[in-house]
Amino acid sequence: MDDDSGSFIEWLVPIAFILCAGWATWHTPAFLLDLLPPASESLTQQLAELHYRKDVTPDMAGLFGGYADPLDWAAVVMIPVLLIIGMRTVRCAHMEYDYWRPIDRFALFIGRVTMLLILSLTCIMLYEVFLRYVFEAPTLWANELTLWIAGYVFLLSGLYAMQQRCHIRIFLLYDVVPRWLQHVFDIISVAFIWFFAFFMVFGSFKQIFVTKFYKWEMFGTAFDPPIPATIQPMILIMVVLIAIQAAANLIADWNLTAEERGGLVDIDEEELEAIKRSVGKV
Repeated sequence: MDDDSGSFIEWLVPIAFILCAGWATWHTPAFLLDLLPPASESLTQQLAELHYRKDVTPDMAGLFGGYADPLDWAAVVMIPVLLIIGMRTVRCAHMEYDYWRPIDRFALFIGRVTMLLILSLTCIMLYEVFLRYVFEAPTLWANELTLWIAGYVFLLSGLYAMQQRCHIRIFLLYDVVPRWLQHVFDIISVAFIWFFAFFMVFGSFKQIFVTKFYKWEMFGTAFDPPIPATIQPMILIMVVLIAIQAAANLIADWNLTAEERGGLVDIDEEELEAIKRSVGKV
């Protein structure tokens, strides 16, 4: 664990990453038209009309005569740059899992991004409540935007939970068997995760990326965010990342002792006594 966790750069980099990723995502139709133009003329026209209707900077000419303008490309370039900076500067807080490895920096940074997405979601909801009940002027975008962000929070937090080993696990049988059998259980559980991830991607890839993403399916409301076109592909991406993180956890925890891994032997006795007192057992 690091004592300087929570420094200014750990706030700044995830915020900049969210802004760049959000900008690039909102202007994805421009990148599809420039890099992967549809073979169908009608789909090309549909994406072009969608791009011109949603473009935040419609007066800025596209780079090299394309649809994506310099701001769009700058956002795309900054995403991996900010990701690398965020991974190098992230620090493990005192309440987080102690035995993390360099490979866990990605999940830790995604965890910081998720935390700030929750903060932004809360601010948007408060803003909407203020406008609705104080000025009686509700927005057309707050509800869909919070729904969009909440979808990302739900998915991204899964990777962070896997890295922190805080997902739901049942230790009733696991803690009473020898360590070699625990290794067998660990291998079986990771194998099932990879089995699920493989068939999830195999069975859904074409439908999601061709039908939803490539056609850039929108939500169909006044604000009309691309929730189907973004959330569904992100489901597959996060399933794969969680499977990779599960394998990384298996390797990292292979030689840890019972105390280091946590579990029943790691229960805080003072906390246990406090729980007993609260329910009248002591």
